[in-house]
Amino acid sequence: MVRVGRVEFHGYSDCIRLENAAARVTLGHQCGGRVLEYSCGGQNVLALDPNQAGWTPESGKPAIDPWGGRFDIGPEKVLPPHPALWIGRWSAEVDGAGVARLTSPADPVTGARLVREFELDPDSSRLRCTQTITNTSSSNRTWFHWSRTLVTGGGIVVVPLTEPSRFPKGYVMYDLDTSIDYQPEDPNIRVGAGLLEIVDTPAHPKLCMDSHAGWLAYLAESDMLFVKRFATFPDRMYGDIVAPTVSVWYYEHLLCELEPIGPQERLGPGESASYTEEWWLVPHEFPAERGALDPAEIAAVVRLETA
Repeated sequence: MVRVGRVEFHGYSDCIRLENAAARVTLGHQCGGRVLEYSCGGQNVLALDPNQAGWTPESGKPAIDPWGGRFDIGPEKVLPPHPALWIGRWSAEVDGAGVARLTSPADPVTGARLVREFELDPDSSRLRCTQTITNTSSSNRTWFHWSRTLVTGGGIVVVPLTEPSRFPKGYVMYDLDTSIDYQPEDPNIRVGAGLLEIVDTPAHPKLCMDSHAGWLAYLAESDMLFVKRFATFPDRMYGDIVAPTVSVWYYEHLLCELEPIGPQERLGPGESASYTEEWWLVPHEFPAERGALDPAEIAAVVRLETA
């Protein structure tokens, strides 16, 4: 059974709360449409900056880059800043089936309106997150789903790799966001048996993969495994610079950003496209030594617990 309510959280009133015996979800609409809490046993896997608590567009304070369970649209280096979508005030509602819906204003910069729907399974931690992009402009536009979930830092990332890959190592590394290393060598990134593992801070934070396995996992230091499942489309075009399906931004032990990326959508006026991620939380012990984790063990947990 899912309990639905309105609560105060992270300095915001009137946040939507979805909760069952396995997980708790808190959604904020006052500064972008975000997931502020995704927790199990009182452990929130999402990273929040206490200095940002309660910030709104009407506060008169300098604009922020919000933390938490963010979503966005791409392409990253082509779209101009779009604060109405990123940090604007959205609307929030819950329908009769218990599905929470956050809706953006129509954005004058991009010509898009975003709707994010969240549905918590009655009997597990599974959270279905669906973002729908609608073209509110009078011309054709091209966008794609871009997930930008910030989780607590210092964990271990596991991403399955698939063949054929366009990348010699199965991934690329952005060097200070200005160049791309197609042959990266980093002692904190290990690849073997079709699995990529980030065990600690890499030389540069941003990595991209073209995997079509459809999942990624993050083992937090709080002994919680955060899993994302999502569809991939090998025969469709992906619109970012290196056309990744997955990106990870691992910044020291402060933050990690987990980013499934959807295929390119060309939308005429009034047309819409949707993309769904499924999130899971599974208790799992963090290793005493980072290098001791067997990524195949994580892959087995993903298969068993998040099918």
